[in-house]
Amino acid sequence: MSQISWGLCKMGKRIISQARGHGSLTYQVRKKAYIYKIKYPMHEGEAEILDILHSAAHTAPLMKIKIKNEIFYDPAFSGAVVGQKITIGGEPKEGNILMLKNVPVGLRVYNLELNPGDGGKMIRAAGMSALVFKKLDNNKFIILMPNKKEVNVSGDCRVTIGTIAGEDRKLKPFIKAGKMFYKMKARNKLWPRTSAVKMNAVDHPFGSGRGKRIKSKIAKRNAPPGTRVGHIRPSRTGRRK
Repeated sequence: MSQISWGLCKMGKRIISQARGHGSLTYQVRKKAYIYKIKYPMHEGEAEILDILHSAAHTAPLMKIKIKNEIFYDPAFSGAVVGQKITIGGEPKEGNILMLKNVPVGLRVYNLELNPGDGGKMIRAAGMSALVFKKLDNNKFIILMPNKKEVNVSGDCRVTIGTIAGEDRKLKPFIKAGKMFYKMKARNKLWPRTSAVKMNAVDHPFGSGRGKRIKSKIAKRNAPPGTRVGHIRPSRTGRRK
């Protein structure tokens, strides 16, 4: 065996974090899962719910809504039906879309814009909603998030009134590992998660059964990102005196 082939035999594979960062076909997201993009329309007035769709990339069902000649998608609120009329910029009723400054304090909202006009970035998972908690000066509002944290948002940001549908989705178990595999694959999630010490030596530096003594590694400060995975250099080491 030549020296080159012997060297190739001794080489290991990339660790999972490095392989995912490389972006090969194995670790690419399924693009068909993201064909529906959540956003808010440019027009105001009365709109109609054309359909309620399932999206592999979202935990909640999506509403296909038409206003004038524009079609957009928004997470469905609890109780939404096909053919129902909603209003953009109208009264603060369930399902309506309006600016935060027009929403009374104490109402539940979802699909909250972080910056005016970005189409909604927060509170988009099934069963989620946030509380309009307090109005401040200079057109600012405090929103109480589901994790009880407070977020300061501009009153010009748009929200949808109500609670997102699909609150009981976690009550139904996956039962089979195959269903979980395809669900995670649709969103490019790393599943199943495996401990490094349980891997083979070629798959991870902590692998093999020759010893479970994991030693921390410190990458060089100028090392490339692939080498620094999980080994970010600390500002200092040793016991502080």
